[in-house]
Amino acid sequence: MNIETAYFKQKALITGGMGFIGSNLARRLVELGADVTILDNFDPDTGANSFNIADIHGQVRIVQADISDEAGLKDAVEGQKYLFNLAGQMSHVGSMQDPFKDLNDNAVGQLKLLDVCRKTNPKISIVFAGTRQVYGRPKYLPVDEKHLLAPLDNNGVSKRAGEMYHIVYHHVHDMATCVLRMTNTYGPRMRIKDDRLTFIGWWVRQLLDGDEIQIYGDGSQVRDLNYVDDVVHALLLCACNPIARGKIYNVGGEPVSLLNLARQMIDIYGSGKYAIVSFPENRKRIDIGDYYGDYSLIHSEVGWQPRISLRDGIQKLMDFYVQNKEHYL
Repeated sequence: MNIETAYFKQKALITGGMGFIGSNLARRLVELGADVTILDNFDPDTGANSFNIADIHGQVRIVQADISDEAGLKDAVEGQKYLFNLAGQMSHVGSMQDPFKDLNDNAVGQLKLLDVCRKTNPKISIVFAGTRQVYGRPKYLPVDEKHLLAPLDNNGVSKRAGEMYHIVYHHVHDMATCVLRMTNTYGPRMRIKDDRLTFIGWWVRQLLDGDEIQIYGDGSQVRDLNYVDDVVHALLLCACNPIARGKIYNVGGEPVSLLNLARQMIDIYGSGKYAIVSFPENRKRIDIGDYYGDYSLIHSEVGWQPRISLRDGIQKLMDFYVQNKEHYL
């Protein structure tokens, strides 16, 4: 299906829409002519930031509510054609510090949201933002969707519960749900004030402040990264394509070592330095080692593949924060 026509004058709800990926998705939906509603609890620890939608504020409806708020959900869900479910707790370290908040946000809250949809708007098309963290430490590379699921932290466990609730509601209630297992998404509007949500954002902050980028371990660890516009495109393709219903897909990109990533960021920014440091104990126990995903299934079934090179994406990332750093500190 052509996304240029699939969303025109259609109602789309984004949970977690004040955050990084959600706000970029909202901007793209507005460009496509959609009628956009954002639901967010405005928790700053999730990356919610009013500046993220400052330029489209008058073009979207905003509902301040939590996904555990059934009354707020019912009002937001009614009449929507699409639901992009990006709400939840994403911090791996945070999930270990407060496991019950993590469980409530990523499992209980997701179940409440799905049940409100079942009762209020069972025909809504839902895409859930999952995570590669459900795989744990890879047994082989690239990791495909058949890989063993053995998460190393509470966040991986709760996100697995959330994604399975979506799949169960497809199988049992015939709801149009899909799961995207995301890897390291980066780009404009991500949280950079600390390393709570993303190491890439924190590296940006260290560069801008003239500090050393700190690389844990020996720097040889491999990751794959996706520029946020590519992730937004995957969300849009899956929400409007009947083939994606009931499916779980990896999204992924070109593998790069953390050391080479740091060197690229420094080269593109034009200055900076890095240091190899030992893992903090709270991170060493939950580190997954090398990871990059096999995204051939979503490519063959839905037609998605990453389109923005790592170098071009890092350039866009750094340009944005050079101009807008003060809004993200």
